[in-house]
Amino acid sequence: MTSSSAIARPSAGNLNFVLVCVFIDMLGIGLIVPVLPLLVGEFVAGREQQALWFGVLSATFGLMQFIFMPMLGAISDRIGRRPVLMVSMAGMCINFLTTAWAPNLACLFIGRVIGGMSSASMSVASAYASDISTAENRAKSFGKVGAAFGLGFICGPMLGGLLGSVGLHLPFYVAAALSAANLLYGYFAVPESLPPEHRAPFTLARVNPFGALGRLLKRTEIRGLVVVYALMTFAQMTLQSTWVLYTTFRFDWTPRENGIALFCVGVTAAVVQAGLLGVLMHRFGEVRLSLLGLLSGAITYILYGLATQGWMMYVFILCNLLSFAAGPALQSIISKATAAGQQGELMGSLQSISSFGVIVMPLVGTAILGAASHLPPHDWRVGTTFFLCAAMQAVAIVAARRYFRTRAQ
Repeated sequence: MTSSSAIARPSAGNLNFVLVCVFIDMLGIGLIVPVLPLLVGEFVAGREQQALWFGVLSATFGLMQFIFMPMLGAISDRIGRRPVLMVSMAGMCINFLTTAWAPNLACLFIGRVIGGMSSASMSVASAYASDISTAENRAKSFGKVGAAFGLGFICGPMLGGLLGSVGLHLPFYVAAALSAANLLYGYFAVPESLPPEHRAPFTLARVNPFGALGRLLKRTEIRGLVVVYALMTFAQMTLQSTWVLYTTFRFDWTPRENGIALFCVGVTAAVVQAGLLGVLMHRFGEVRLSLLGLLSGAITYILYGLATQGWMMYVFILCNLLSFAAGPALQSIISKATAAGQQGELMGSLQSISSFGVIVMPLVGTAILGAASHLPPHDWRVGTTFFLCAAMQAVAIVAARRYFRTRAQ
């Protein structure tokens, strides 16, 4: 029988590898954000078809993540983290090369399938960090993983936009090279983190992606806030899946302008969540901050949809500080209503909401944008996608106020 002290002792490993792995994965994904919608346009006729098929490709990527994230985690519990991470890195490299070399839309689909399956290794990278950390420094390790995640996505779109201005295929080649370098580094320099005696059997029940979501919805005491969180998340996913095409259609933006705008989003989010969140929490409290953040987001979505000049989008991004605090504030409230032993399951369940949104909302958002794409650029109806986001935020505000009022009574 294994003692509790033995179980608590961290395994040998390399946290720097995990940080590099997460950073390069997110950098590679971020690299292609400003250019993939434009690449789709090379294989279809007209803006409506471009928006439609980009939405389908985005949903395909999200579906693969949703299915394979719990599966890869369970497989890594059975055979170890290292082989799963190695295969995932190879898959990301193949994904980028397949997309760069794609002669038609079908090959883009193949790349998205491989990419979605491979990017699901984020859960395995977090498990690797947990394996090699003590109970005392585990939160610090997860914080470093989160920082690497954010840094990769801040730098990726900016670099992708600059490279995409040179050639639409160049960002994919650079992303493939980064993934290949990460694979070589991991193969030669990184040990396994999960010893055989700590491995768990593989069961189908552990890989059901709908199980965690179903268990979350059964918790009546926080169901109202879960609905609020879902509406906020779905609005964000709609924005993310339509942003590049919207700015291209309306303002004739190139990958460079979109790269800069997405960089501004990443920096603003980092400043709020890493620097100002504590101050805002202390000033407003979690409840008021979540409501103010939802309101700020709703107003900003409307302004995005009504903007008549491209420069306005940068201003709206930088002024929308409070909305980046709404998610953490809501998560904190939900977390405090959950027992300590259920925190991991809770965060995984909330992640499943995001994963589900990545599947559904690109289809909805791009279909609406495609239907409005034939209108003149300054027609207010071109911004209908963002008005939908604002409506979801408004419903979230009403639901949140009702929940907080009921709990106060």
